Amino acid sequence: MKAFTTVKGIVAPMDRANVDTDMIIPKQFLKSIKRAGFGPNLFDEMRYLDEGAPGQDCSARPLNKDFVLNQSRYTGASILLARRNFGCGSSREHAPWALDDYGFRCVIAPSFADIFFNNCFKNGILPVVLTEEQVEQLFQETFASEGYELEIDLQEQVVRAPSGETFAFEVDAFRKHCLLNGLDDIGLTLEHAEAIKAYETKKRQAAPWLFDVVK
Repeated sequence: MKAFTTVKGIVAPMDRANVDTDMIIPKQFLKSIKRAGFGPNLFDEMRYLDEGAPGQDCSARPLNKDFVLNQSRYTGASILLARRNFGCGSSREHAPWALDDYGFRCVIAPSFADIFFNNCFKNGILPVVLTEEQVEQLFQETFASEGYELEIDLQEQVVRAPSGETFAFEVDAFRKHCLLNGLDDIGLTLEHAEAIKAYETKKRQAAPWLFDVVK
């Protein structure tokens, strides 16, 4: 998993509440358990004018020019600004996979659905909770300034605006440690690789029949 320390990037505003995981990555694209390749279908139903299909080349599909990610001013955005209850709906882990594959490293919103919130941390995306008033301020500043950028500092737990204003956010200490060090569940397990190996060796000596391979 990619470590998250400080990210500075263009902000894309998703100006609607209750964006569910089927909006983030529609159900027809959940045919793979690989984490890569979902970016082209992120927000598929809002992003394109036709109905997408798994494996389809998205480069030739007609775009909805009114959708935020299709507007040139938000090209290369790495921070998504959203409204309340972002990521509600089904618990699909493909939602943060799609956001990450597109290039988003951080989502800022007043509130998140719990399962989506947890899945973000497990996949290298930082979900930042700010107040409704702070999020509204950031929306207005994003709309007013093309190329608007924010800096997200996980170590200091602040969002820095171009004006120099900062917005503090809370993050669980364990989740912060994992993100700063790029540790997903597998990475956390591998930190104990030597202890696991020692246990297996001891167990093999004490109960060798458990390790016999049936031919």
